[in-house]
Amino acid sequence: MPHIIGNEAAERFSFYGMKAILAVFLAEYLFLMDGRGAGGMDEAKASEFVHLFNGAFYLTPIIGAVLADVFFGKYKVIIWLSLVYCAGHAALAMMGVFGNAETWMIGGLILISLGAGGIKPCVSAHVGDQFGARNAGLLPRVFNWFYFSINLGAFASMLLTPWLLQWYGPHWAFGIPGVLMALATLVFWLGRKQFAHVPAGGVGFLKEVFSKDGFAAIMKLIPVYLFVAVFWALFDQTGSTWIFQSQDMDRNFLGFNWLPSQIQSLNSVFVLTFIPLFSYGVYPLIGKYFPLSPLRKMGIGFVLMTASFILVSLIQVRIDGGERPSISWQILAFALLTAAEIMISIVALEFAYTQAPRKMKSFIMCFYLAAVSVGNFMVAGVNHFIQIPSAAEEQLEVAISKLPEDWQSDPRTVVLPGYDDADLDEVFIRRLSPDMGAALEVPGQVGLDAAAELIAGAAEEGGNILPSEADGRALLEGISDYWGNPLQYVILSSTTARVWSAGGDGKWNTKWDVGIIIEKPEETGMEKSSWTDRFHPEESWLEKRKEELGIGIGGQSNESPSLFSKTTFSGGQVRWRGASYFWFFSGLMGATAILFVPFAMVYRPKSYLQDANQEPEPVL
Repeated sequence: MPHIIGNEAAERFSFYGMKAILAVFLAEYLFLMDGRGAGGMDEAKASEFVHLFNGAFYLTPIIGAVLADVFFGKYKVIIWLSLVYCAGHAALAMMGVFGNAETWMIGGLILISLGAGGIKPCVSAHVGDQFGARNAGLLPRVFNWFYFSINLGAFASMLLTPWLLQWYGPHWAFGIPGVLMALATLVFWLGRKQFAHVPAGGVGFLKEVFSKDGFAAIMKLIPVYLFVAVFWALFDQTGSTWIFQSQDMDRNFLGFNWLPSQIQSLNSVFVLTFIPLFSYGVYPLIGKYFPLSPLRKMGIGFVLMTASFILVSLIQVRIDGGERPSISWQILAFALLTAAEIMISIVALEFAYTQAPRKMKSFIMCFYLAAVSVGNFMVAGVNHFIQIPSAAEEQLEVAISKLPEDWQSDPRTVVLPGYDDADLDEVFIRRLSPDMGAALEVPGQVGLDAAAELIAGAAEEGGNILPSEADGRALLEGISDYWGNPLQYVILSSTTARVWSAGGDGKWNTKWDVGIIIEKPEETGMEKSSWTDRFHPEESWLEKRKEELGIGIGGQSNESPSLFSKTTFSGGQVRWRGASYFWFFSGLMGATAILFVPFAMVYRPKSYLQDANQEPEPVL
């Protein structure tokens, strides 16, 4: 067990370290790796990409499970595909060294996903293979310690890698988790002579899959893990939408100014605390009053998860109103989320193993992991749906495809038609180099600039606090867009607002919308903590890189003396803004919790262990 648990701790450091910074990297760093002048991904697109990767990461385990259960056994598959995993981390560390950074990133994430196919189902099942009927009573405790090792590695990496990204850049931030993945492979290899090796099932595996018991086990578990998929749809947003939410919160907690990506490390702290608390306190206490079966634990977990997202939705309501709430509220949401995780994730992991016929352990584990994948693909789909395309950027892609291959060495200004092709003055002007001034000009740019200056000026006069929406609308009264229609003023957070026109089609929330984002940058000093000052340079990697490329705040040249940056946009916003997004998932989780109750009442579980002579016995 020390070799398995040590391997899992190092591997989880590797994965969660990379995952912790992926959303922020996509939004703020990727476009700088090759020195491009365009801005980074918006939050919805970055979230979509993160959850597509998560979905692929947890879908490919079907490959490892079939290889392990049919052909090679768990140990060999874990070792071989761990090397693929290491190669993926190496590719991420190479971004920006040579070649196209985005190509290196996609290639690295694909290799990590394939490597995960060998590791995820097989390691969990390999733990269970070390136990039979004589010591089966230790399984719940060992799976708890297995989960403990996961969160120990995750906690350390989610504190360290965001700090490395902030001060030393992506190469160190992605490289060190790769070193830990190599260490995880070595630790597991050292235990090769001590493990109990369950051979591959071969043809016997196929017979068991299509046997009465095998088919029944699969059919019974599929609906269970469809419920679990909704839990993972919410849980994995701690690495995407929760990070972006925390950027708009006061992150001073316990005397330390947390980076947005570091907040999720507290989930691991809660797990390390809650595992013994639940195992030796909560469960025995509840058990005195009524039997606490695995399905009952999961049902309670769904309710707790609903409460967690309701709290996050309420936090976002305050952010949408221009407030900057304390991060302690999101930490409370993390506590509720972790309690739900203890009662769903750990229980479902053990449940998947016990419900699988003996030769199908890794294969059945894939259904547990596939639930994670389905949940993440669901979130990716929602984030894809809510994105509004940009008329200017859509046309720009077509225009660039017609430029000569050496256009990047000779920066261009591209004129793109507006909504009315016949109006020669209704055009978008897109500059393809940060040295050429503002990246985008839209129809009515002069009026939008004047409106943005009024808002920024009022904010500076009011102590750098954005005016309320009512005051903002009063300031903009009498200022029209290019088409003679009034402008809208919307607060997005305590530091960000939007002056907005419906564009040439006169319809809100379409690709023809135009406007300006007004933003007060967060001071770098807010990200420093006295006890870490000695370990990092004066300037962050992001600041130094933007200075090298001549790029200002917002991803484009910013010559304005105002404290507030002003970034012109064309479309590219989202349909569900702020709290409405979180309320959708809160409602989805609440409906899932309600529907799970009648399902659990009629479900009849059946348990299998690895002892060859032991007949399966029903679990009551």
